Amino acid sequence: MPNLPNSRGLLRGLMIAAFAATLAYLFFGEHRVHLLGYLPFLILLACPLLHMTMHGGHQGHGGHGHPPDPANPGDRTPPQQPQS
Repeated sequence: MPNLPNSRGLLRGLMIAAFAATLAYLFFGEHRVHLLGYLPFLILLACPLLHMTMHGGHQGHGGHGHPPDPANPGDRTPPQQPQS
């Protein structure tokens, strides 16, 4: 292998990634029952996090009594359907 400037860094990164993948595989194999037992709780705990990130905090809901901002396309209200 030629002695390139980044060859040592690349080799070190690949070794660390392989070691981490091996540890993750062994950890999951040994503790699968425990991890799968907590899965429903982890899904429930992810709901508030997803809500906050997908709505951008509480500024992304729109329609809270302020006029829509024309510069922000996400702040527009959807068109109203005609009533029959």
